[in-house]
Amino acid sequence: MPELPEVEVVRRGIDRWATGRTIKSVEVLYPRSVRRSPGGTGALIDALKSDSFRCASRRGKYLWLPLANSTDLALVIHLGMSGQVLMQPAQSSDETHLRVRVAFSDGKRQMRFVDQRTFGGVYLDSVKDGLPATIAHIARDPLDPDFDDVATAARIRGKNTEIKRVLLDQSVISGVGNIYADEALWRAKVNGRKTASKLSRKETVGLIDHAREVMNEALAQGGTSFDSLYVNVNGESGYFERSLDAYGREGEPCRRCGAPIKREAFMNRSSYRCPRCQRSPDPRTARAARER
Repeated sequence: MPELPEVEVVRRGIDRWATGRTIKSVEVLYPRSVRRSPGGTGALIDALKSDSFRCASRRGKYLWLPLANSTDLALVIHLGMSGQVLMQPAQSSDETHLRVRVAFSDGKRQMRFVDQRTFGGVYLDSVKDGLPATIAHIARDPLDPDFDDVATAARIRGKNTEIKRVLLDQSVISGVGNIYADEALWRAKVNGRKTASKLSRKETVGLIDHAREVMNEALAQGGTSFDSLYVNVNGESGYFERSLDAYGREGEPCRRCGAPIKREAFMNRSSYRCPRCQRSPDPRTARAARER
């Protein structure tokens, strides 16, 4: 699943190639991809036609494009597990899993939503105080200029459950997915099973710093691509996977101490850590945290 750096790469591409251009037509090839849009396919097409996008914004892993002719309406894009937004030349062949096409009056690059597994989608949403209603519950992410490290650290420390579970809770801190949670925890030398409330304020703020640091590094390299399902708007893959220290490195030596990286099951995902640098907490404490 694309995480915050990958979604930010896509946001920047949309902002560059799609904003300010008059929309000529909208084609929905797969209605499931617009299932969350009020009024369905027809209402979405009518709202977008002849309008334009003012900018491309992001909160966590969600994108939204405010409409120029409406102060309270935006097109929201959620990539889900396999969604892609591509800016393709109008004459290029349709992608196998093309779901929605937005063509512009200038006849140049089209905005195409491609989604193999169809867990993602696009939909219209009302905007209040600059934020679509359906994502108002999502917390700010560490790359947001208004993100409050101290306040977020306090919320994290108020949770009596495993710290990795808290990092994945988008209502506490958004944008930190499985990959970057493992990377931040490795850098902080914290085991993901440790109870969040048992971290000190300094440890928690440091962990947030590490999350921001690793996501900025990933962003600079175009994100992390393990397969063809994540690409930027030009269809190019990111290459941060070459720099990962923990995630996906089972059996490989820890870059810090040399111990083999261990893979464990966590919340129906694979979790990676160094067994020496990130020692397991007391099993009774970890079990109690999971049961809360």
